[in-house]
Amino acid sequence: MRSPTTLLVIAKEPRPGRAKTRLGPVFTPHGAAALASAALTDTLRAVLAAPARRRVLVLDGRPGPWLPGPEEGGGRLEIVPQSEGGLDERLAAAFALCDGPALLVGMDTPQLTPALLAPATRPHAWRERDAFFGPAADGGFWALGLAAPDPALLRGVPMSTPTTGRAQRARLVAAGLRVHDLPALRDVDVPDDAAAVAAAAPGTCFAAAHDRLRRLLDPDSSGVPTTGPHRPRLPGGPRRARP
Repeated sequence: MRSPTTLLVIAKEPRPGRAKTRLGPVFTPHGAAALASAALTDTLRAVLAAPARRRVLVLDGRPGPWLPGPEEGGGRLEIVPQSEGGLDERLAAAFALCDGPALLVGMDTPQLTPALLAPATRPHAWRERDAFFGPAADGGFWALGLAAPDPALLRGVPMSTPTTGRAQRARLVAAGLRVHDLPALRDVDVPDDAAAVAAAAPGTCFAAAHDRLRRLLDPDSSGVPTTGPHRPRLPGGPRRARP
């Protein structure tokens, strides 16, 4: 029996100065974009490896080399542009693309695996559940699943705050939905997050990119400094780490 679930990935094109800008002060804009690119590749690989009715990348920007190739099932990935508006409106519009159960994830959790998605992608995943909710350590959420996608469940929820996850889950409960909680994950937003996630998911593209950048930034150090205004120069040149 096939999975009834559409998997949605909402993402931003990983371009320097536009993606993961809070990593820039340590990794430079080019390095931050390289980490964002690796995180997006890992996320899409996990989504392609999981059972699903459809797999949709809702993209702000243009496709690039971070897309998985045909040998990884990249041809099964639908790519649609993001809508205009705030994040709540863009998430709502992503769910509006679906005519059945859907689970939405972002590009900030490269530690994502098919096993983490499994509760919402099994054939009978929605039999006794109306929603799935994956909290993030920063107070947001890394996954949101709806048996009957209703954009009104997202519109007006304040996004990118320490209480976003609590507000979104409360909206689901207030609507009378039976909510199943997924494990909490750590988003990659700042350098400390990047180091922790890379250590927790050593086999990922993200971990490899993080290690490469760390060595470029300071080949004699055991890690990238993640606090304070200063960071080391690249050997033989200015402060610039290129992917």
